[in-house]
Amino acid sequence: MSFASPVVFIVDDDAGVRTAMQRLLKSVGLRSEAFAAAQDFLHRTPHDAPSCLILDVRLPGISGLELQRKLIEAGAHIPIIFITAHGDIPMTVSAMKSGAVEFLTKPFRDQDLLDAIQQALERDRIARQQQSEIAELQHRFERLTARERQVMRLVISGMPTKEIASVLGTSEITAKVHRSQVMHKMEASSPVELGRMAEKLKVQTIE
Repeated sequence: MSFASPVVFIVDDDAGVRTAMQRLLKSVGLRSEAFAAAQDFLHRTPHDAPSCLILDVRLPGISGLELQRKLIEAGAHIPIIFITAHGDIPMTVSAMKSGAVEFLTKPFRDQDLLDAIQQALERDRIARQQQSEIAELQHRFERLTARERQVMRLVISGMPTKEIASVLGTSEITAKVHRSQVMHKMEASSPVELGRMAEKLKVQTIE
């Protein structure tokens, strides 16, 4: 699956820092959008592309750490790279515990920032890939009838067709048809693959 080209967001109240970062990102072929305040970033037009956020800790209005909290509360799991001229250990620990990719203290090397950006974009790319995969599996699962969902749970529990027929109170042939429909609709090539799909969808097995 391919997404649109990545975008790096920058939130820093220093115009010189924003310009320097955008120039650096452009030099390595990365798109970027810069904002002077957290509020401006929150009102941006969303992008459906791998992205990350370079975020200054100290900002006018909403601080960098407050913005991180707001994004987490809103379910927006964008990887964040914090930058600060006034880093302290408790602040770093708080940011990293909340999922920040990196915490860089100004002045930092361009390469350190670029390395952190690549790591953050890769993290977001993987997360989006997983979300997309789960959405597709959910779509397939929703196409199953109530009986087929029951059969799926029995199959992933490791139950052979004969026992499935017994549980359902149907003939073995009917159970085979249901099982075949489940495999076809879920696009699973084997019970093991079906089990992996069920795990991603958090479908419970039947003991």
